[in-house]
Amino acid sequence: MKIQGKILAGLAVFGLVAAGPVLAQSTTTAHRMTADSNFITKAAQGGMAEVELGQLATTHASNQSVKDFGQKMVDDHSKANEELKSIAAKEGVTLPTTVSAKDQATRDRLSKLNGAEFDRAYMADMVKDHRMDVAEFRREADHGTDPDVKAFAAKTLPTLENHLKLAETTDSQLKK
Repeated sequence: MKIQGKILAGLAVFGLVAAGPVLAQSTTTAHRMTADSNFITKAAQGGMAEVELGQLATTHASNQSVKDFGQKMVDDHSKANEELKSIAAKEGVTLPTTVSAKDQATRDRLSKLNGAEFDRAYMADMVKDHRMDVAEFRREADHGTDPDVKAFAAKTLPTLENHLKLAETTDSQLKK
């Protein structure tokens, strides 16, 4: 009986020692998937918001540069959103179907504005938003662990940097 107990105890310890690296690996994988999945989710919500706000700009703006910028947001972010959908499907990530509460509040606030007042508020929001987007996409491109998600971030980053420059230029023109 004592020998069986020692054998069972030894097997249990061996099992834990052998399972340790597997458990550690699955924890690392879960963390990696969580970070990359969170990026996918945030990027999808942000992309949807850019499209909705861009559509709003095409109807509420009075300045042609702001209208053009809004249309560019619709076009570029719609394209990126489609690419992100295929990556999410491959990764098994369920994408949100609505924008975040913060983005919805921004949309609600901007939808009450028209003309020059809309132009200034929208472009100020676009500058702020694209600064955050560029930082998040750069972080994912540099430090992401899923190769497909990392590649998407790296591929999309130059477009977002271009959006930021355009937003800053348009915003500063509106302030003159």
